[in-house]
Amino acid sequence: MEKRYIEDLLNKLNKDYNFNLKYSNNFRMAFSHSSYTNEKRIAKHLNYERLEFLGDAVVELTTSEFLFKKFPNLAEGELTKLRASIVCEKTLVKYALQLNLDKCIFLGKGEEKMGGRSRAALLADIFESFTGAMYLEAGLETVKTFLSNTLFTEVDSFEYLSFVDYKTILQEYVSKIKLGVIEYTVLDSSGPSHLKTFTSAVIIDGKQYGSGTAKTKKESEQLSAKAALEKLDYKEI
Repeated sequence: MEKRYIEDLLNKLNKDYNFNLKYSNNFRMAFSHSSYTNEKRIAKHLNYERLEFLGDAVVELTTSEFLFKKFPNLAEGELTKLRASIVCEKTLVKYALQLNLDKCIFLGKGEEKMGGRSRAALLADIFESFTGAMYLEAGLETVKTFLSNTLFTEVDSFEYLSFVDYKTILQEYVSKIKLGVIEYTVLDSSGPSHLKTFTSAVIIDGKQYGSGTAKTKKESEQLSAKAALEKLDYKEI
């Protein structure tokens, strides 16, 4: 049953991203838990752990490169915090479940009965071991495409706005091109106090250049600054 789920997974990735992944010993190993290899008397080193070791390094490298290129204005400390927010157990488990990796795991009978298939730490490790197997089978560019459509999409979340100061970037850019004075104004606020939303606009030299809606005034201003930078065709965000 697990083999069929792995094959279904690979076929879906092949269809979605034009990959050419095929079921192999590496992919089988990526999903083989030690309880299964022990039960089947398979060599100890043929469980998922070696590929998890490799996949951990591959995920960290590709995430670091992605963030380095996407956020040229972030300092080393900010990049490190952002990477840690993305490559964490919570997000790895989220995408492991989205991809149905839990169904692909070869488990021993005892581990299965104890609910090992839904254990967060294991699911996070399996995401990385699967990535490690993909790296060996198809190379780094395939891994980058895979992560760009899974893990890296986390960067689009509002919670990461705090890592990029669009207001400061806009101020520096507007000053550089001598466009005029920047002002921010709240266009609307609505909802109960615990679920309030704010819509802010950025005004440059009397003209509105962007607006944004978020759960806080600060975030809405950041979004309006981001929209203004896009309108001004600023290339470094």
